[in-house]
Amino acid sequence: MQQPLVEKAKSAGTDSRNPSATRRANFRRMWDKNSTLFFMALPGLLLVFVFSYLPMFGIIVAFKDYKASKGLFDSDWIGLKNFEFLFGTQDAWHVTFNTLFLNSLFIITSTLGAIGLALLLNEVRERFKFMTNFYQSALLLPHFISYVIVSYFVFAFLNTDNGLVNHTLAGFGLDTISWYSSPQYWPAILTSVNLWKSAGFASIIYLSGILAINPEYYEAARIDGATKWQQITKITVPLIMPLIIIMVLLSIGRIFYADFGLFYQVTRDNGLLYSTTDVLDTYVYRALRVNGDVGMAAAAGMYQAVVGFVLVVLANWTVRRIDPDKALF
Repeated sequence: MQQPLVEKAKSAGTDSRNPSATRRANFRRMWDKNSTLFFMALPGLLLVFVFSYLPMFGIIVAFKDYKASKGLFDSDWIGLKNFEFLFGTQDAWHVTFNTLFLNSLFIITSTLGAIGLALLLNEVRERFKFMTNFYQSALLLPHFISYVIVSYFVFAFLNTDNGLVNHTLAGFGLDTISWYSSPQYWPAILTSVNLWKSAGFASIIYLSGILAINPEYYEAARIDGATKWQQITKITVPLIMPLIIIMVLLSIGRIFYADFGLFYQVTRDNGLLYSTTDVLDTYVYRALRVNGDVGMAAAAGMYQAVVGFVLVVLANWTVRRIDPDKALF
């Protein structure tokens, strides 16, 4: 009775008596089915390997007193002294707080702003199709503008003497503000600049997720008398929630990596603003520029990477505890 079953298993490439042959057969079937996709992904995988994994070998610099004259391998091994130097003062904890606080603001505002823009673009697409390309191009344009140019835009608005904002305040009889010597305003300013520059690009990603939703859901909702707001809250947002979670988790993974151009160029590296705008990237850059300490810079980079990895794992674990289907891994 069992002989036909064995022959059938062999013919299907799943001989239970030879697990190795079964694995090879399963791999061949998988390769035959997905080989085209693997070749399409190969350039991206090579880029990630060359620029993200190969450089990880250089993390050894964080544990050495690196001297260019001695080279990477002959430089003296100093263990954790670079980390002790990095965290030996209150500056490191101060810039760590600034990095986490400001990037958290950026993640929240950019996510909400991008979702809102995507919903508006979807409405424009349905009602004014001829304007869709114009609005998409206008929203994408800030993403491609250099922060060097953006810094001049901000300076034109906030210049103490003849900035647009101070002219407007003076026109209403209010006191003008010395923006570049008032650090308390800059978390809101940097958040606004980041929102203006990044929300448009992210909205295109969310719009693609909205366009993938089956229109029959909305037709059924309209037949049942659902309002537009109810369609958004009961259909659109729940169905793109996995995409939102993935985008947020990816953002959390880089929460320790501040946008250097935003914090260095827009603030014009003004020492009066360091109390609220100095982050790990700018702090390490100044330390490297002034002291030339490559080991401390590498230690800070390792610190950023490890903490970012831990935060992604914790955030994904939290999502998995709430809803396993929406977790990234």
